[in-house]
Amino acid sequence: MHTISSGRRLFVMLNYTALVLLALTCLFPIIHVLAISFSSSTAASSGRVTVWPVDFTLASYDYILQNPEFLRSFAVTLQRVALGFTIQLAMTLLSAYPLSREQKDFRLRTAYAWYFVVTILFSGGLIPWYMTIREVGMIDTIWALVIPGAVPVFNIILMLNFMRGLPAEISESAFMDGAGHWRVLASIIVPLSMPVIATVSLFTLVGHWNAWFDGLILMNFPENYPLSTYLQLMVINSSTLNFSGTSLREVVEISQRTTRAAQIFLGALPILLVYPFLQRFFVKGIVLGSVKS
Repeated sequence: MHTISSGRRLFVMLNYTALVLLALTCLFPIIHVLAISFSSSTAASSGRVTVWPVDFTLASYDYILQNPEFLRSFAVTLQRVALGFTIQLAMTLLSAYPLSREQKDFRLRTAYAWYFVVTILFSGGLIPWYMTIREVGMIDTIWALVIPGAVPVFNIILMLNFMRGLPAEISESAFMDGAGHWRVLASIIVPLSMPVIATVSLFTLVGHWNAWFDGLILMNFPENYPLSTYLQLMVINSSTLNFSGTSLREVVEISQRTTRAAQIFLGALPILLVYPFLQRFFVKGIVLGSVKS
């Protein structure tokens, strides 16, 4: 029977200890924000809240769910994620599949590949980017948040490298049976590429959900702000919260700090719920998609 040496045992123990400490370091800010959001104004202001709520209350969440600005920005983000995810995933699949084919199947493959690489290395700058979006009339529309980033080159590279690693015999047998490229893509390539599709989906969802800068630049009216832009302005500008019309009891239980914590946690909650379902595909997709076969 194989015995584990004391040095190996010590290494495993130190490794697990370091990973546990790293995990706690990552979790502590989230737990701290959550604890503040469930605490009273007095407890949060006095610094008595660490990882457990003090004077537990739901007043901050009641206030947020009645705040039309937060709900409106949340709706804008949901619309952005739905449109952005659908368009980006479609463009990624339609770009990666022909680039993953052999040169005889797609003679312009090399030219298009170099074109995509150039877009990674060079950028036109912020001002030309803004002027282009303004000239096509997308300012203050949801399309300004979706169309400019509709072709994610990094995701295309991941997906095309994954597709190149798939057995070519499967596609060739489908072509021999009379299937076309659309049928091969839909019935063979997409089902076999679910790990990398899940990885790209996670990148797309998180990217659209957390993006705030483009909303700040491309939207002239606060009612068009996505959630991340609204939260960014709320954190740096205390005047974004208005407690007029609230009862004396609510004013005692809520404050700028507790409502900010509640809104930040609600903003991060959807991604925290989605990630565990995609995580099992994430490692396989990112590793296989990043290595050229």
